[in-house]
Amino acid sequence: MIRVLLADDQALVRAGFRALLSSTPDITVVGEAEDGHAAVRLARDTAPDVVLMDIRMPGTDGLDAARQIVADPRLAAVRVVMLTTFAEDAYIFDAVRAGASGFLVKDIEPADLIAAVRVVHRGDALLSPTVTRRLIEEFAARAKPPEPGREIGALLARLTDREREVVALVATGLSNDAIAARLVVSPATAKTHVSRAMVKLGARDRAQLVVLGYESGLVRPGWLG
Repeated sequence: MIRVLLADDQALVRAGFRALLSSTPDITVVGEAEDGHAAVRLARDTAPDVVLMDIRMPGTDGLDAARQIVADPRLAAVRVVMLTTFAEDAYIFDAVRAGASGFLVKDIEPADLIAAVRVVHRGDALLSPTVTRRLIEEFAARAKPPEPGREIGALLARLTDREREVVALVATGLSNDAIAARLVVSPATAKTHVSRAMVKLGARDRAQLVVLGYESGLVRPGWLG
């Protein structure tokens, strides 16, 4: 059973998501929060698998709440997915840096919402190709030259050449299947390389690999077409 916590200041949104998710046999909603402060408290009380968190809420907003949840060692297994709209793309960059495992638009189709919860619960990042492109473009626009001697450089040194290559491809938005095709290996092999790189870099998921790829300088803005 996948345990989900809903955090949104709109009661109607929460009710709709609850009704949809609760109708699914492998998903249960363990709590609802109307602001970020309540979301953090409930996350600590209920230890959900996935938190669906609105970015913009009164008081403690979703970004601050996500940072607090991700930083809490007791909640290391919790995955946070931000709820947003296409008008709020600027927040997506900050959400991923805050530790979010992905993002969903609020008008998502019911079947896609259920699939998204399952994807995040498996430990994969929720980065759809369309939105991933915008995310990557945002990273490219904001990316700064990596600072010499940063700790992240030492982390990258732990990777094999193939693992660094795979991280770079993840950071440009490629799926495991696309990476496999690019490197002429099996999808299982590509997934293994991604998983090993995540462990070595201490990344929670693929979204964090995107962050590390850009902030380390492994992927450079000029690589984008």
